[in-house]
Amino acid sequence: MTALLPRLAGHYDGVAAARTERTDLKDGGRGRGPGRFRAVGRALHLPVTGPARGIRRVTHAHGAGESGLGKLIELHGVNGAGDVMITVALASTVFFSVPTDEARGRVALYLAITMAPFTLLAPVIGPLLDRVPHGRRAAMATAMAARALLALVLSGAVISGGIELYPAALGVLVASKAYGVVRSAVVPRLLPPAFSLVKANSRVTLGGLLATGVAAPIGAGLQQIGPRWPLYGAFVIFAAGTVLSFTLPREVDSAKGEATALLAADSAHLHGPHRRPVKRPGLRTVGAAVTHALAANAAVRCLSGFLIFFLAFLLREHPMTGQSAAVSLGIVGVAAGTGNALGTAVGAWLRSRAPEIIIVTVLAGVLAAAAVAAVFFGAVLVACLAAVAGSAQALAKLSLDALIQRDVPELVRTSAFARAETLLQMAWVAGGAVGIALPLNGTLGLAVGAAIVAAGWLGTVRGLVGSARYGGRRSRVA
Repeated sequence: MTALLPRLAGHYDGVAAARTERTDLKDGGRGRGPGRFRAVGRALHLPVTGPARGIRRVTHAHGAGESGLGKLIELHGVNGAGDVMITVALASTVFFSVPTDEARGRVALYLAITMAPFTLLAPVIGPLLDRVPHGRRAAMATAMAARALLALVLSGAVISGGIELYPAALGVLVASKAYGVVRSAVVPRLLPPAFSLVKANSRVTLGGLLATGVAAPIGAGLQQIGPRWPLYGAFVIFAAGTVLSFTLPREVDSAKGEATALLAADSAHLHGPHRRPVKRPGLRTVGAAVTHALAANAAVRCLSGFLIFFLAFLLREHPMTGQSAAVSLGIVGVAAGTGNALGTAVGAWLRSRAPEIIIVTVLAGVLAAAAVAAVFFGAVLVACLAAVAGSAQALAKLSLDALIQRDVPELVRTSAFARAETLLQMAWVAGGAVGIALPLNGTLGLAVGAAIVAAGWLGTVRGLVGSARYGGRRSRVA
């Protein structure tokens, strides 16, 4: 009995120690063991999971989570972040790394090798994707995966300066626009009950803009480590986007009730005296209001491409007073991005107004801003023009979306979105070509920009005002 007492005392001491350790763990993990590591793990991942939960609450609000629109917003944010990483890497390689005269030649070569073939491929993208309506998630995933692989190809090309840089960049451009075309066709399939199409597109666009704003400085920081690092970042982002594409709802792949959209210009083939069917339909029966709005949007998109290339070289050669070329370009870029975000927000608020009047008004505003900037050329006015042009582009595009929703039957609406996006990209390419060809004279360049907008405004204002007066004429389905 006496011999058992020390053993029993040791047993009770061990039980008490175990209880003390469990108490310490419950008090916050101050004791030793797995609880302490769990507490440290929670502290480390909280800065990541906290913002992620906040983003998820915003993107999935007002029924967007239930409909699947929230997942599309997140996917579009991933798309924007990856694209800006590649843009940072290519801009540093093609534009900033060489003297201005040589940079103009390199950028001209870049345009010739990538943009010129793209103008031939762009008209094919919409009709090609129309043939795979049941594979939209796979198409978006393929566009993401292709850019992930091409980012690795570019990571070697930016170091070696090899010719593979140009075909890889062309592939990135084509894949990016293919994603954009499919995304435009997907949005109508994911509308929450209380959402208009304009509001849904506004949310998706804002998600992409915010992600781009966050990723741009990260890409610039990675560029300081080495020219390959932004492309490595793009690879990781697009790989994640490939997986996210398949998390979209199955409704995305549904083609129930869809047909191909046609252009009003050729509607005589369908509705003329002989009523001949069109064997190879295009974007033709969407109605006069949509056709005029598309032409007006093409003018704004052409101005956007023009300003990007023209101001890039102009501000590099003649930066803003007291600022470096990089800072000058950064100021203009921030102004354009801010204007685009503001225009997107205002577009959602104006969704119940006549979209034709909005388009006519914003085109008049950007025309006035371009004319004033051309006459009184200066740094402040250039930044203001960039902001107005960014806002006008967002508002005009959202208004075009509203017209497609109003005037184009649901049977052909997704096809109309896909084909309109392709035509707008071609206008951007044309504007960029003009911008790279002009001499670096601020007054002359902005006068040309004003002329581009004036041509679009004068050519469409009468038709748009007439459509607003009569409420638009709904198109007929082939």
